[in-house]
Amino acid sequence: MCGRYYIDSETAEKFEKITGKTNRAANREHSGDVCPSQYAAVITGRNNRLSLEEMKWGFPQYQKKGMLINARAETVLERKIFRDSVLNRRCVIPAKLFYEWDASKTRVSFRHRDDSVLYMAGFYNRFGDEDHFIIITAEANPSVRPVHDRMPLILESSELQSWIFDNQFLEYALHKQMTALERFQEYEQQTLFL
Repeated sequence: MCGRYYIDSETAEKFEKITGKTNRAANREHSGDVCPSQYAAVITGRNNRLSLEEMKWGFPQYQKKGMLINARAETVLERKIFRDSVLNRRCVIPAKLFYEWDASKTRVSFRHRDDSVLYMAGFYNRFGDEDHFIIITAEANPSVRPVHDRMPLILESSELQSWIFDNQFLEYALHKQMTALERFQEYEQQTLFL
């Protein structure tokens, strides 16, 4: 599962270059931790080109309180609430890193080993007068599994256009092997025995 991620100004500049949008004010707006129900930058394919847009994270639930923030890669095409969106409105959620919490409730960070940006696969839909996005999750790979059994579906930078525009790539992407990630903690909890 992915419940929080982080964007810094360097990351924001990189995905603005990918979409051709450069805006220093947007860099400041798109920096920091991103939590469910907040607005964040996503890359879409409107007008047949990569476009940087701001959307709200999470689909509202009709019968319950709260939001749906993730969708499982294994069942996303089967669930009525997600199917049309993932077939027709895919997006990419760029981040510097994402967080998971281990069994002792310690925050663990994950980032790409070879790229300064993580590209998480997602999709969006319109609710009311605004667009909302969801991050797709998959079974954790060996680098994340010791901390959590799920992780965001990570795309490589070379796969962004295919994810957004190529319907044949969709099935492959939902089942692909993801690259190993670098895991780190800002601090480690120490226990003293007397």
